[in-house]
Amino acid sequence: MRKTGKAIITCAVTGSIHTPTMSPHLPVTPDEIAEQAIDAVEAGAAILHLHARDPQDGRPSPDPALYMQFLPRIKQATDAVINITTGGAPGFSEDDRLAGPLAARPEMTSLNMGSMNFGFFGLADKFDWRHAWERELMEGSKRFAANHNFALIERIMIELGQGCGTRFEYECYDIGHLYNLKHFADAGLVKPPFLIQGIFGILGGMGADLENFALFKQTADRLFGDDYLLSCFAVGRPQMKFLAQSALVGGSVRVGLEDSLYIGKGELATSNAQQVAKIRTILDALDIDIATPDEARAMLGLKGGDQVGF
Repeated sequence: MRKTGKAIITCAVTGSIHTPTMSPHLPVTPDEIAEQAIDAVEAGAAILHLHARDPQDGRPSPDPALYMQFLPRIKQATDAVINITTGGAPGFSEDDRLAGPLAARPEMTSLNMGSMNFGFFGLADKFDWRHAWERELMEGSKRFAANHNFALIERIMIELGQGCGTRFEYECYDIGHLYNLKHFADAGLVKPPFLIQGIFGILGGMGADLENFALFKQTADRLFGDDYLLSCFAVGRPQMKFLAQSALVGGSVRVGLEDSLYIGKGELATSNAQQVAKIRTILDALDIDIATPDEARAMLGLKGGDQVGF
């Protein structure tokens, strides 16, 4: 693992899985997404991970026009690194998942490193859903496998990485995903430094156990040596525990309402900035320095905010 001396805070502002009725504080409209993203940067986030939603009902949307309603505003107000999803949502085609990123040509996108079962059907009966599509999405995940096949991964690396100069947040939900990344690195399709994001606690992926985190880091160290930067998060309740663990071994962290709707036991977070401020307080207490956006750019070898399409 590359020793950088600073931790990068990524904030995942609004995801494609959590839905508006699960929390009134989850940003949905372009204005809400922009406002919460800007506040998260002011609280200490260097990278913003962003999805788009239909402002009418909160449904995940691949529409580039929606991205363009908040990306320029965030760029004008902050110097943050913009990281757009390529993961999409159930029902998105491969072209859908690339539409927004190809239009925006951002400095970074996420890149899931393997197909997997992605189960959140346990939420279906826990909420009174405002829209019919929400319950359908939850229940449907029992029959849904997230498609991140090798051909799609290669397409994203070529069209975005080589074609747009975009680099990636390599999202790894299992140990095998590290080996998938190693395959593409050995083939010369992507080059270091790699930002490897370990994701724990999704049903179908690695469980949110610290023993799994240790194995994940050991495997990444063996495969990538000094060619990667470690980051991680756990969804839901273990979020902050995992972030502290990553930071203690020299890694970076990701917070945000995409990953957890809470700030403490039984207490909904009122904003993304509140979660950023909490992890920043923890890192400050551990004497861990926080990377600025420009420092994150240098650490990750990014092309710069003047080279994007918005």
